[in-house]
Amino acid sequence: MPAPRAWQRMLSGRRLNLLDPSPLDVEIDDIAQGLSRVARWNGQTSGDWAFSVAQHSLLVEDLVRRLKPEASSQWLLAALLHDAPEYVVGDMITPFKSAIGPDYKALENRLLAAIHLRFGLPAVSPRELTRDIKQADRAAAYLEATQLAGFSPSEAKRLFGDEVQGEEIILTPTEPDEAKNSFLARFAELCP
Repeated sequence: MPAPRAWQRMLSGRRLNLLDPSPLDVEIDDIAQGLSRVARWNGQTSGDWAFSVAQHSLLVEDLVRRLKPEASSQWLLAALLHDAPEYVVGDMITPFKSAIGPDYKALENRLLAAIHLRFGLPAVSPRELTRDIKQADRAAAYLEATQLAGFSPSEAKRLFGDEVQGEEIILTPTEPDEAKNSFLARFAELCP
């Protein structure tokens, strides 16, 4: 019996092998296309459009920039791309990732390493950067939860932490092409 297919064909024509991803098969247009059409919170958000992973990625990069104004463009690029593997695997909610176990995280890490290498970043981010991205990711989750997903502030703080930054940011879900274009524009600023 032949091995099951483990690759995904992208609109660019690339075929990305999920078990052994190559940086040569990663294209930023494919990432932006996918992330702009993947909904955060499994689509359980208010608004005319889903809040996409592309929008979330832009939010996290903005929060890292606020947290670390001296951050290099490489660090900000890593923040922008922190959820890039989701262009292939979708945005699994945290409870589902926990149920799947460590195999999912290993797959996600292989994809992220290939993406990083494709755009001149280290395969594995330094610990300090990973910590900053995680802090910004939690703040973004709090903002999304309270503004779009129906969580009360107290419930969101219990789940995502008391340290909330960017509370003045107002989130507005946009249509996929707008999210894609915004993501690509920020990528071009960080990775000319």
